[in-house]
Amino acid sequence: MSGYISGLISTPRGQLITTAVVSGAAVATLIFGYQALEREERLSALKNSIPSINDGKHHPNKLTRTAQLNSFGASKENSEDKEFARNLALAQRAKAGDFDEEIILEQLARNQVFLTPEGLDKLRKSFVVVVGCGGVGSHCTASLARSGVSKLRLIDFDQVTLSSLNRHSVAGLADVGTSKVHCLQRRLMAVTPWAHFDLRQRKFDGDVAAELLGPWKDGQAPDFIIDAIDNIETKVALLKYCHDNKLPVISSMGAGCKGDPTKIIIGDIGNSTDDGLSRATRRRLKLLGITKGIPVVYSTEQSGEGKAELLPLDQAEFEKGSVGDLGVMPNFRVRILPVLGTMPAIFGMTAANHVILSITGYPVDYAPAKGRDKMYDGIVNYVQSTEEKLARLFAPDLIGLRSPVTTGDVAFLTEELYHARSVVTGIPTRLVLIRWRRPRSINVSVIGEGTNEEQKCSTIRLRDLVCMTKDEAVRHEKQIFKAGVPLEHLYDSETIARVERKMAQAAEFENYRW
Repeated sequence: MSGYISGLISTPRGQLITTAVVSGAAVATLIFGYQALEREERLSALKNSIPSINDGKHHPNKLTRTAQLNSFGASKENSEDKEFARNLALAQRAKAGDFDEEIILEQLARNQVFLTPEGLDKLRKSFVVVVGCGGVGSHCTASLARSGVSKLRLIDFDQVTLSSLNRHSVAGLADVGTSKVHCLQRRLMAVTPWAHFDLRQRKFDGDVAAELLGPWKDGQAPDFIIDAIDNIETKVALLKYCHDNKLPVISSMGAGCKGDPTKIIIGDIGNSTDDGLSRATRRRLKLLGITKGIPVVYSTEQSGEGKAELLPLDQAEFEKGSVGDLGVMPNFRVRILPVLGTMPAIFGMTAANHVILSITGYPVDYAPAKGRDKMYDGIVNYVQSTEEKLARLFAPDLIGLRSPVTTGDVAFLTEELYHARSVVTGIPTRLVLIRWRRPRSINVSVIGEGTNEEQKCSTIRLRDLVCMTKDEAVRHEKQIFKAGVPLEHLYDSETIARVERKMAQAAEFENYRW
């Protein structure tokens, strides 16, 4: 082979080919070298234009930040340091358009290859709202900013404390005492100076939902909303608003007391059965008629011996006075929640991953909802039918009875209260809901009696209904409603006591139904 090459080179034709190859390589080397030099010059120019950390002209106060902590772990001084001034100057230039687009694309190159240029362009033009900027929300925000999201609205009323540092994505000791939203902006503008932040140091609730989840300054509606709230009341209010207004949202459930990252998944709110915060949120939403359609990040990890549990307040705290006064704000939890710092990060990044893929149109295939809508509709119809038959025992000619029971009520009672099992035998198939006790008088209320607008409605309440199989319900209706047999003659004392406990729970949850 070497002889053949030597012979080829010795010929005029071979010498011509060799010259062409060498010339091409030289030209390519020059081109690539020039491009590298040009890129290096742009980077050097950019870096040289950034104010020096020792240059005080961009920071009139020339204050050096010191993290003096008080007894609560908060900083006594919140003065801006020179590094922040340096990053702020760069961010102001970037937002004014004085930032090389090629440098931005090089920073986002790996995302562009994965998401395609079209997908990255969608992400860079997107507007995302993060509600809750603690452990979960801070990691979610950092991931979104680093991935190219250019408009981020951050909502949180709270400040960084010493106990925040085990799980917050960017906060350091110097940030203790500053608001969480400002801490995130302060740190992330050094990474993505072109990103725009809309900071809202506010407590989210239903009264301000329209304002806090409203459009960006240019009128752009949110492309996605991330719920990283750890309070049930405000979490439900946010999810209800997003559901009613058709705003894309993903909700993070509880990361506290969780330690197994392999159990974290994304699924529909109707599937998240093994998490306390998820269970409480799901119950409230079902009582409001929302049974599916909200993606959530949750853990299927079960509690067990030796695992972390929710810690109650020390008895001494109760003896000091009103426990409610110990919370950060009224109605917020005051118990101690054990949190492994890695878990909120995984929850937050999982939520960010979902948002990035959804906005860019990348294929996702998560676990579907339970698909029980047909079953719920059947149970609603069964309740309607049995209530009509029961009313005719008192008024044989009655027609047109309406029932106040909705599919949300049915979902809550069957899934959350009775865990999709008969209260009598525990059988999980062919389930229905039926009154437990025979009413002493007719089960009908009439509005506008004797007029053309007369409305007849069943008086059934959630606390009146129990879950049985259809065969058990037919027997119950025949014996209890029609024959008037006492409950004690048909059911044992253990079953009756179990039903009474469930009905008491239903009565408590009825307060959240409206």
